Amino acid sequence: MKNKEYQAILQMAAELLGGAMHVVNAEGITIMYNEEMAELEKINVSDVQGKPFREAFASIPEEESTLYQALKHRKSIIKQQQTYLNVYGKEVTTVNSTVPIIVDDKVVAAMEVARDITGIRDMSNRLLDLQDSVNAKVDGKEEKKGISRYRFKDIIGDSRPFEELVARAGKASRNDVSVLIYGETGVGKELFAQSIHYDGLRKNKPFLAQNCAAIPESLLEGMLFGTVKGGFTGAEDRAGLFEQANGGTLLLDEISAMPIGIQGKLLRVLQEEYIRRVGGTRDIAVDVRIIATINEPAEKLMEEGRLRRDLYFRLGIVNLSIPPLRERKEDIPVLVSEFLKKYNERFGKEIWMVSDAARDKLYNYEYPGNVRELENIIMAAVSMADDEHVLQAEDIEMGSEYKGRTSGFRDFAANSSSLSEYLEGIEETVIRQQLLSNDGNVSKTAKELGMLRQNLQHKIKKYDI
Repeated sequence: MKNKEYQAILQMAAELLGGAMHVVNAEGITIMYNEEMAELEKINVSDVQGKPFREAFASIPEEESTLYQALKHRKSIIKQQQTYLNVYGKEVTTVNSTVPIIVDDKVVAAMEVARDITGIRDMSNRLLDLQDSVNAKVDGKEEKKGISRYRFKDIIGDSRPFEELVARAGKASRNDVSVLIYGETGVGKELFAQSIHYDGLRKNKPFLAQNCAAIPESLLEGMLFGTVKGGFTGAEDRAGLFEQANGGTLLLDEISAMPIGIQGKLLRVLQEEYIRRVGGTRDIAVDVRIIATINEPAEKLMEEGRLRRDLYFRLGIVNLSIPPLRERKEDIPVLVSEFLKKYNERFGKEIWMVSDAARDKLYNYEYPGNVRELENIIMAAVSMADDEHVLQAEDIEMGSEYKGRTSGFRDFAANSSSLSEYLEGIEETVIRQQLLSNDGNVSKTAKELGMLRQNLQHKIKKYDI
C-alpha cells in the first residue's frame, strides 16, 4: 500500500472518529494534518502540511514538543495539557495524546490527536483569580455583597428525622474532620456544606467549592493543586484551590466524577497535609477541611470503581445522608410558606397561602428535582400570579404537566406535519426532562442518555434548551 493510500485511510479514520489529528514521518515532516486540527490550532492546513513540524510550531521548545518526544525518545504521552503559540502568535490550549509508530523496532512516524480546551482553561483561570480576590476580601474582613452564605437557620424542615440530621450536621460544624454528604440532586447538599463551614470553627476563613464533574481531567489536577511555570508547555505559577482555601474549607461536589488517579493524590494530601503543584518539586503545607458530596450511594460508586474505597473511609469520618423530598413530605407546608415569602418579596406580590386543592396537588407529586424543584414550582406560580392572595391548583404546574404541553407528546395526527417532527419533539422533551433532573449537568445527562457529550451539546443548541 502506498503512502498516499495510508494517508487517505488515516484521514478517513480521523473524520469518522471526529478527532483532530497530526501525523509526522521519521524526519519530522507533516504527512497528515486534518481540518479539525487546523481549526483547533487556528491556522491553515497549508501552513503545516508537507513542512517540518518544528518550523510550523517554532514557539514550542524542542524538548517540550510531544511529537519530538515520540519521534526521538519513543515516548507515549497521553492526555497532556499544552499551551502554546500557533504560527500566527495566537495562544492555544489543548489536551494531546501523542504516540510513536514503531515498525520492526524502528520509529517510522508519530501521531498526535488533540482536543481544544482553550475556553475551558481561560474559564478555570478566571475562576481561580476570582476566588483568590474573594479570599483576599474575606481575610481583610470585607464582606462580599451578593454572595449567598448559608447557615443552619436557612435549612428548612421540621420533620423529626430531618431535624435529627440538622442536629448531627451542627455537631460536625463544631469539629474539624472531613464530612461526606450523600443526597440526590436538589436536596440541598451545598446548603448543609456551607452551614457546617459558616457556623463552624473556620467561619472567618475561605469557603471554596468545586464541582468535580464540571472540569476536564486535564485541568482538574492543576485547579486543585496549582501549577509551576515550566511544569508543562505553557504552564504558569498559579496557586490551586487547596492553597487558596488554606485555613478554611474546600467543598468537592460530585467527588465520584474525579478521575481515580486524582482521587489517589487527594487521599495523599488528606493523609500528609501538604500538596505539590503540578510540575513542581516543593511540598507546600496546607490546612484545609474537606467536605465532599455524592449523589449516588457510596457502595454503588465503589463497586463500579468510581470512588476509591480508601478515599471514601478517609472522607466519610462524618457521613450525612439527606433524604429526598418525597420521603419527608410533611416538610412541604413549611417549605412552601418560606418560598412564598421569598418570592412575594422578589416579585412584589401578596400571596398568603395555597388552596386545599393546590396543597393536595403539591403533596401528590414525587419531586424528582427535590426541594429545588419545589422552589422552582412556587417561584413560577408566584411570578405568574395576578392580584390574587391564594394560589389555586391551576396556578401550579408540575413536571408531568410540562411534558404534556411539549409537542413530542401531543397527538401525532393533530400536531405534527411529519414523523421526524414528532420524533424530534419527543427527543427534545426527554433531553429537557433529563437535564432538569440532573440540574443541568451535561456530562451526567449524556451518560444516562447513552450519547456522546458533544452530541448532546449539539442537540441542546438545536432545540435552544
